[in-house]
Amino acid sequence: MALTVDNLTEWINSFAQKVNDQKDYLSELDTPIGDGDHGNNMARGVKAVQESLENKKPAELTDAFKQIAMALISKVGGASGPLYGTAFLEMAKKSKDTTDLGELFAAANAGIKKRGGAQVGDKTMVDVWEPLSDQLAQGSLAQEDIDKAVDGTKDLVAKKGRASYLGDRSVGHLDPGAMSSGYLFTALIETEGIL
Repeated sequence: MALTVDNLTEWINSFAQKVNDQKDYLSELDTPIGDGDHGNNMARGVKAVQESLENKKPAELTDAFKQIAMALISKVGGASGPLYGTAFLEMAKKSKDTTDLGELFAAANAGIKKRGGAQVGDKTMVDVWEPLSDQLAQGSLAQEDIDKAVDGTKDLVAKKGRASYLGDRSVGHLDPGAMSSGYLFTALIETEGIL
């Protein structure tokens, strides 16, 4: 399990495609518990990432992660930009020492938790990143693991972000950040040569 600039780029392009295909659905998920703009924000962000990687092909993995992070931070609004950006910045730092996916994702997850102050069970993207990072560290990740993590947010009470204002009324809704994170992990396992 090792990343290269090429398969990282392929993975991110696949993620971008999924976000674009599901942009309306992501915003729909965000409407009852957020601002209703998660899909549009993420689509703007992945477009900026793709443009950045096309305009200046990174020479090294660390540079690629940094470019991805900066594009997401500058273009994705709301909490998602800083959180996704932090994830990729942490991967950039870690990639100086290793290309192991388990280690990279563990660093990314730790960064997301620190930045957003969320824990597992708070109905956020952490509910996807933490268990799936653990799966990657064990050397296995399957679509059913991703689906289970994303679907698990439906019955949780939101304790962070805009959705937390709803309290118990947030139960019954999937977390949009968890769903877009699910697309990121699905794109990862579909990219040949990474796992």
